[in-house]
Amino acid sequence: MEARQDWLDRRRAGIGASDAASVIGLSPYRSNVQLWREKTGREAGKDISGLPYVQYGIQAEEHLRNLFALDYPQYSVKYTPYEIIKNSEHPFILATLDGELLDGERHGVLEIKTSTILNPAQWQQWKGRIPDHYYAQVCHQLLATGYEFSVLKAQLKYGDGASVRHYFFEREAMADDLVYLLNAELDFWKYVTDDVEPPLVLPAI
Repeated sequence: MEARQDWLDRRRAGIGASDAASVIGLSPYRSNVQLWREKTGREAGKDISGLPYVQYGIQAEEHLRNLFALDYPQYSVKYTPYEIIKNSEHPFILATLDGELLDGERHGVLEIKTSTILNPAQWQQWKGRIPDHYYAQVCHQLLATGYEFSVLKAQLKYGDGASVRHYFFEREAMADDLVYLLNAELDFWKYVTDDVEPPLVLPAI
């Protein structure tokens, strides 16, 4: 418990992967202004750790990581709890990974998601793609680590069934998106350090 609290405290000193979508107006849960208020100490972030779906995701993560290692033996999978990786040039860009992957000489990120699908619109967000706020998270993790690729493993529950899907991302193919997110995070963090409220960012239509 102390290790988790220390980790939470250290995350407040920068932008984590779960913050990235808020920075660019893609989070369904929190605006960039709400995030700024948290980072400047004006508000406490909402604690959702006790919610059943969050607890399920936490407890399922280890099993899904082990299944990934069994299904994809070409990757070496490493996991270090509560480790925070920082961007070498911009140390406020932080990431804690669900897993680190090694494929020969190439380093990658393993991200694990669990989600319950309640309607057809939610299925569409996973059809050949991942939800936008998760994509922002993947981009942020590559910014923080400097790694070459990422794999997102998703367990999608629906009714009495479940579907497991894997999404593969190459850093080279994401270059423009990485530059966009980096610039947005640099701008956002300046608002934090200058203690000036940023203009509200709305999602592009």
